[in-house]
Amino acid sequence: MKIYISVDMEGISGVATNMQLKKNDEYHRFRKLMTQDVNAAIEGAFQGGATEVVVADGHGNMSNILIEDLDPRARLISGNNRVMCQMEGIDDSFDGVFFVGYHGREGGSERSVISHTLAGVAVNEMRINGKVVGESELNAGVAGFYKVPVLLVTGDDIVTSEVKDTLPNVETAIVKRGIDRFAAELLSPDNAHELIRKKAKNAVKNASQIKPYVVQGPVIFEIEFKGSNQALMTTTIPSVELVNPKTIRFTCDDYVTAYKMMWGLVIIGMSATNGVLGHANA
Repeated sequence: MKIYISVDMEGISGVATNMQLKKNDEYHRFRKLMTQDVNAAIEGAFQGGATEVVVADGHGNMSNILIEDLDPRARLISGNNRVMCQMEGIDDSFDGVFFVGYHGREGGSERSVISHTLAGVAVNEMRINGKVVGESELNAGVAGFYKVPVLLVTGDDIVTSEVKDTLPNVETAIVKRGIDRFAAELLSPDNAHELIRKKAKNAVKNASQIKPYVVQGPVIFEIEFKGSNQALMTTTIPSVELVNPKTIRFTCDDYVTAYKMMWGLVIIGMSATNGVLGHANA
């Protein structure tokens, strides 16, 4: 039983404000908490019958997890030059996926803690075949392409509610209750880790009952950017259509191709936030 764990930071136990995730005196504390949440998921996975675990650090520069503190039974994917973003390394050799420390989507509930969709500086909303999605649904589609089910989602009460529409049978571990985008009612780390271990164990034990989330092609992506400058620059790719000043649309035959296209366009959009050549040397 081989498990893939994609990890974000906003939904980690103890996190309530964006400042805790930035490179400051607080950040190292929350890297430790992030690593501890992941270790709880790893331990639960092995208790449930997993024989192999691969962890993908998926927050910010994607190199937050402390490798020296990580459960040695797991392997870690770290670093930020990734074609598949938070799902780098996933393939059909895996039997299940965990999303640990995930958060709600941009434009969802006002109580969702540090909500955004992939790139808060650039993306206002994403839709797949007309359905509004967050990072959980985006990444579940990648797993589904390889016929791998999502077994567990950990985070606040909002993200665990959002995913039930797409992943109705997924196990969830609610480690905090959202009060505002920058406020939460938190479980203690010890209680959060015990909950994650328990839910991870159950998720692996019941993996055979969970079906993958498969998005059939053709796949139509729409990305609404926060600025018209971001949207316009993505149309340097000929297959991208400008729907309105801030929204673009494209179609791909299969999900993974569409996901790669989406990620590339988000990268372009982010780089265009203050002008793509704003920092270039003459």
